[in-house]
Amino acid sequence: MAAFIQKLFKSRKSTETPGKSRKEVNEQPQVPQEDSRADQRDSQLELLKGSPSQEQLGTLAIEGVTAEIRLSAARELTDPEQLQKVQKQAKGRDKGVYQAAKQALQAHRQDMERQENIARAISTLINNAREQARSEDTKLFQARLEALTNQWKELESQATAEQVQQFLEATHRCRERLQDMEAAREEEKRHENQFLQREETLELLTNTLEDLKSQTGDSLPSLSSLDALQKTQENRWLEATRDTEVARQEQKTYESAMQALKNYLSALRRLTQERERISELTAALDSDGTITPQQQDQAKTLIRDIDWPEGFPKPALLEPVRKLAGKPAEKQTPTEDQGDQKARVDNLKTTLDKLESALEAKQFRESRQLLKTAQNQFRDLDRRHAKPFQARMQLLTGQFRELSDWQGFATEPKQIALCEQMEYLAEQPMEPEAKAERIKELQNEWRELGGSSDRALWTRFKTASDRAFEPCKAYFEAKSGLKQANLEKRQAICSELETFIENADWSTIDWKGAERIHQTARQEWKAAWPVEFRDNRPVQKRFDDLLKRLESPLDEERRKNESLKQAIVERAEALIDHEPLQEAMNEAKALQSEWKAIGITRHREDRKLWQAFRKACDQIFDRRDAQRNARQQATEIADQEATELLGQVDGISADSSAESLRDALERLREVKGNTLSPRVKDQVQAARHQLQQALDNKLLQQKVNQWQDLVRARSNGGVAASELPDHWQSLASEQAGLSDRELVIRAEILAGSESPAEDQQRRMEIQVQRLSEGMGNGEQTGDRLAELEKLVALWCLQPPETTPETTLSERLSNALSGVTGQ
Repeated sequence: MAAFIQKLFKSRKSTETPGKSRKEVNEQPQVPQEDSRADQRDSQLELLKGSPSQEQLGTLAIEGVTAEIRLSAARELTDPEQLQKVQKQAKGRDKGVYQAAKQALQAHRQDMERQENIARAISTLINNAREQARSEDTKLFQARLEALTNQWKELESQATAEQVQQFLEATHRCRERLQDMEAAREEEKRHENQFLQREETLELLTNTLEDLKSQTGDSLPSLSSLDALQKTQENRWLEATRDTEVARQEQKTYESAMQALKNYLSALRRLTQERERISELTAALDSDGTITPQQQDQAKTLIRDIDWPEGFPKPALLEPVRKLAGKPAEKQTPTEDQGDQKARVDNLKTTLDKLESALEAKQFRESRQLLKTAQNQFRDLDRRHAKPFQARMQLLTGQFRELSDWQGFATEPKQIALCEQMEYLAEQPMEPEAKAERIKELQNEWRELGGSSDRALWTRFKTASDRAFEPCKAYFEAKSGLKQANLEKRQAICSELETFIENADWSTIDWKGAERIHQTARQEWKAAWPVEFRDNRPVQKRFDDLLKRLESPLDEERRKNESLKQAIVERAEALIDHEPLQEAMNEAKALQSEWKAIGITRHREDRKLWQAFRKACDQIFDRRDAQRNARQQATEIADQEATELLGQVDGISADSSAESLRDALERLREVKGNTLSPRVKDQVQAARHQLQQALDNKLLQQKVNQWQDLVRARSNGGVAASELPDHWQSLASEQAGLSDRELVIRAEILAGSESPAEDQQRRMEIQVQRLSEGMGNGEQTGDRLAELEKLVALWCLQPPETTPETTLSERLSNALSGVTGQ
């Protein structure tokens, strides 16, 4: 392959024969090369149409036979190294190839910059996702995670498999944290809901007891309704106190109220059961009014068995029995003044009207609240003012009980459905977290229905819930162990952090090390997750306090370092227009070293300061690049002008006139060499040297021709002294005494020409003499010409009557011709 390429791109330049003049080279016949160029072009086109390597394309772009081949090869180049090589070699030689390589390199740099920006954006997203997973700031956590995910979708196709894995791991940790926060919120919500349920239960029990206390003895509540209320609220309280903390006073209040309700319910149940005995005793009392000791004992026993609780109005049904047993009548509450009673009557009328409207609209909650208000208002009336409302109160109370019974009837099918769902859930194999979540949802739906007065239905639901949760126990027990272990890790972190803070000497501390400890503590704290929410509260508070104690000196040091960096930025900005430029660049480099030596700073502030510092440094070094580009542009212009000038003088050869040679040489001397590139500068110097040599040869030829004319003129009759140069007289005096033959032999020695055989002996003698006088082969061309000029001057200044031999004259002329041939 290498031999083929060498053959394909063989040099198309003809070489000059060493030792021959430019004129002789130009006069040599040229061998036609059209066929060779055509073959070479076809070979290069065939290679270009195939699949050439980048090295082959680079060679074609420089040494292609035609401009089209060179340009096509340059456009197919993609390797930056080959493009730079082609651009460098094509500069000043092939403008099209140079521009194509330059544009390709620029496109490659832009593509590399774009890829670097994408890689930087991907890295930033991954770091942001990791920071999000570690962040203690939970505000807009989900929104920030969604924003990161949306940005990642645009860059995911450009990321590597490792980067995709890193981002997915970071977002997975973020979602885990989101789930943990949601679980904590749900747990807190559950506790709040349980607290509200307990409050409502206590309120309902209190209101019920107050209602019972405010009733008259003539009206008794429904035993079934009161029993359903007691069971429902008892179940409701059990659910509202499950897996949560209940204040001791709150529990005591509930137990007191529930016990009072149970006592009343038990007394009412016994009263209902003993209704027949009460009727018998009442009938015996009404028949003749005579009370036997036996009847009185029965009445006392009956009152004791019923055991009506204190604080509640005695039923009217028991009044004959109490009278029979000799008990005093129940004292009535003193009445209020007539004005207050009238106002209370008006308020009760208004409340009862609203209650009737709420009952007609079947608004259970509003009706319950209005009934409580009406009962309180009715209890505040004296017997005389309350009696007219007694029947209406009983009617509305009955209507409310019917509405309450209807409400329970409406919820029972839903509760049965919840039992069935819970039983089905108990049989399904599921992931523990999901199963526990579903159990919690069904329990919340049960609570929202207000519980059930049916003990069997509640037991069914409770049994199904326990059975469904049984497989989850082991999982949550293990998770509870993990939470405990993480809690202990956090406690250990707090202890180590506190020890470090207490023992730290802030005047000599390694600030970067302290910052790493701060970061490591936060990272390890976040890694110790999950933990029990309630148990973590005091530990979290301790950790937050320790972080504040550590962050205080760190922030102070950061602000101090930021001030130092701000000063460096200001100094760098002052150097933007500083002169000289080299001094400004040296100062900028020194500032960069100072920047690196400064310690810790806040990341965001450091980023802002670094951007400002980088911008100032870029402006400083852009000035250097601008000057360099200006010099390069000036060099390109000077190279172009010099190349055009070289092209113009290229047609001037040794055959040109001396005036043309002198004019071309003068134009080349006007070219400023300090702005030229080394290659063009060498070309200009070579052209100058070549023209100077041609001019010197031309002037020498003219001088020798003049001498030859004068030599011939003496042979043809002599030369007038006025036609000779003025200084020849003194030159001739230096060679006085030489014969014409010896003069010619000396000229042949100086010119390096051959002498006839008969003069060889004399020639040897003269050469020996010259060597002894320190003259010979070491003489320079200028010395030989000076010696020849002396000989020619002596030849021409001979007396006119002495005519030289023709052969000697020809030999001298030939010797002078030999001088110009050397």
